[in-house]
Amino acid sequence: MFHVNDLWPDGLVWLLLASTLLSLFFIPRIWPVLLGTTGLVALFLDRISPTALVFTLLGLVIAKISQGQKGLYKILCHILVVIWGFCLALHLIPGFDNLLVLEKTLTGSDSIPFTMYLNLDKPLIAFGLLLLAPTMLWQKTDTNRHQLTIICGLFLTLPFIAWGVGIVQPEFSLPNWMWVFVINNLVFTCVAEEFLFRGYIQRGLCQRFSPAVGIAVASVLFGMAHFAGGALFILVATLAGLLYGLTYFWTGKLAFAVLIHFAFNLVHLVFFTYPMTH
Repeated sequence: MFHVNDLWPDGLVWLLLASTLLSLFFIPRIWPVLLGTTGLVALFLDRISPTALVFTLLGLVIAKISQGQKGLYKILCHILVVIWGFCLALHLIPGFDNLLVLEKTLTGSDSIPFTMYLNLDKPLIAFGLLLLAPTMLWQKTDTNRHQLTIICGLFLTLPFIAWGVGIVQPEFSLPNWMWVFVINNLVFTCVAEEFLFRGYIQRGLCQRFSPAVGIAVASVLFGMAHFAGGALFILVATLAGLLYGLTYFWTGKLAFAVLIHFAFNLVHLVFFTYPMTH
């Protein structure tokens, strides 16, 4: 059974981290101060080791240095920061004590058990990638009614595709820990994933090649990142990546891709077996 007391006082670290991530969309100039405060509190509460803190700072410094580089040096900085980001995303760096919130929990009788952590390492990717591509948050574009219709159509269709291929089935649930899921999924999961797949990968490929290539490659990579769910899960995740990619490309706002990504995940939790049917 989940209790709010389980999040105190360590939850203060993730409250500060959430505030820092949200500041990227509203008051981006203050995020270094907020992130520094988060790091100090995490260090005080033994949620991050000095070694992990140094590793985090190293990646951010390299990302910042990249802004003044050209040619081979700039490419090298990008490669190093991407490797840094994947190490964080795959939890390969010791010294991050992520907070276990749910362990082998069932949302319903037809769902499989799942475990949920509040991750401290994975969300840090967003800051490094933003330093590599400072303009990723907003691109000037015009969205028309036809494009919005496609986005809405995909959003409404995808849950039924997932049901149709058998990875989920209808099951209504409103667990008492849903508010933690909302914060965790919106701020820590969707933000980090959209910064990587849409803000960095898709945007970069669109600029270098074409929108079709950028959206397609980013969507496939996003689908492959969900390989643990099997081939059908990869397929649905790829289609979801297409939805998020079109949202970002047509609106020009990464925040909209984050929001529709989160909305899809919330529909999944509330109205279908989560994360999959058994």
